[in-house]
Amino acid sequence: MKKRIAVLGSTGSIGTQTLQVIDAQKEFFEVEVLTANNNADLLIEQAIKYKPNSVVIANKEKYDYVSKALNNYPVKIYAGEESIAQIVQFDNIDIVLTAIVGIAGLLPTIKAIEAGKNIALANKETLVVAGELINKLIRENKASILPVDSEHSAIFQCLSGEINNAVEKIYLTASGGPFRKKDIDFLKTVTKEQALKHPNWDMGTKITIDSATMMNKGFEVIEAKWLFGLNSQQIDVIVHPQSIIHSIVQFEDGAMKAQMGLPDMKLPIQYALSYPQRLKSNFQRFNFLNYPNLTFEKPDLNKFKNLAIAYEALEKGGNVACALNAANEIAVDAFLKNKIQFLDITSIIEKTIGKTYFIKENTYKDYVETNSEARKIAKSLIK
Repeated sequence: MKKRIAVLGSTGSIGTQTLQVIDAQKEFFEVEVLTANNNADLLIEQAIKYKPNSVVIANKEKYDYVSKALNNYPVKIYAGEESIAQIVQFDNIDIVLTAIVGIAGLLPTIKAIEAGKNIALANKETLVVAGELINKLIRENKASILPVDSEHSAIFQCLSGEINNAVEKIYLTASGGPFRKKDIDFLKTVTKEQALKHPNWDMGTKITIDSATMMNKGFEVIEAKWLFGLNSQQIDVIVHPQSIIHSIVQFEDGAMKAQMGLPDMKLPIQYALSYPQRLKSNFQRFNFLNYPNLTFEKPDLNKFKNLAIAYEALEKGGNVACALNAANEIAVDAFLKNKIQFLDITSIIEKTIGKTYFIKENTYKDYVETNSEARKIAKSLIK
């Protein structure tokens, strides 16, 4: 039987690539639900093509527009963020791929887990903000998280068949972004156009800026703790400019396993959807002769302080990572709107964390309130 997929955030970078994977593997997957935040036109186009059971437009003001456009198609139309959280619980869904950007992806993921769904996770904020709560719900509801991030997918693949073998350390690789060879003085005058030119990956604007500041890698460090049950000393970051080795696992005997391939998000997306199978694909193949030199560097934590801040948040625990994420969302949005400078992103994050009330053990309500408080603080720091 085909796996029925709900694609949350179907109009974004990961969402559109997921639909490309489904196009190429029609005998294995079918689209059951599509959701979008504001991009009503692309959502309509996707609904006409894939004819899912249901679509949700989070922006309620666009409901009538979507409904009218799909009036002659056998597709149910819903609106509002609360509808996304409800629809993931439907029995006609086998896998929920969460590609919604930001903390908006947290509640739908929680509701899907509570309904016992398997989660193909592309929303970093879910585990960054509420990793402890998510892991508790996963255990209680016998659900599974299948990582879609290329780095975490790489670790997941390397651990396959190693269930009784303890991990000594993992290495998350980072491209270094567009400013790997630049100094701090250069970063003082960086424009958003420069920051959006990632050397290897084609991603959405928010995650591309996070890559340029290395906050993206900091988020991945926090995610890795919750995904693989590790402490901060077991998670290392190495800069690998070619982005061919996607991450590495080192076992207690010293042996290391790496997952390699060309930078293409469709491979980890397909693996998450098809797990535990590997489906034949027409993805471009890696050729060693085209990459005679694979290089590695230590990340510069003085230049890219966001990575160091993420490690500190991981050590402190509680709601610190939630405040970190909220401040980063506000700061990145301000940078993309030319309201602040590139290095101000880090400054706003540091100050926001310092001013946010600390809570050691958190409920979902605590995370929501921390997110709200941190956002207000961060906004107050933007002149």
